Amino acid sequence: MDSPWGAWTVLEVGTGYKVKRLEVLPGKRLSLQKHDCRSEHWVVVKGTARVTNGDSVFLLETNGGTFIPVGAVHRLENPDSALLVVIEVQTGKDLRETDIIRLEDDFGRPATE
Repeated sequence: MDSPWGAWTVLEVGTGYKVKRLEVLPGKRLSLQKHDCRSEHWVVVKGTARVTNGDSVFLLETNGGTFIPVGAVHRLENPDSALLVVIEVQTGKDLRETDIIRLEDDFGRPATE
């Protein structure tokens, strides 16, 4: 699915989990957000990611990963001039896109879906 920051594709869905491929365009970032019902694991498979995870902001290179617990404020950014590709594994009781609470958004999208 196209997004103003790039695109995402659902690779697999099962009971209590969903796997996505995220493509973040150079210089773009997802909204600063949190989820009430799911946690996420991010693994960088191509490029460099700038990650906000709670109070920490750090870079992840290819093969680097992080865990985002339920309720943690987080953001994924592409600070580089090349495409960023991340595999996201969601786990939880509600994996719908409506479990997004946006705190900041570069594209003027609403606080919730």
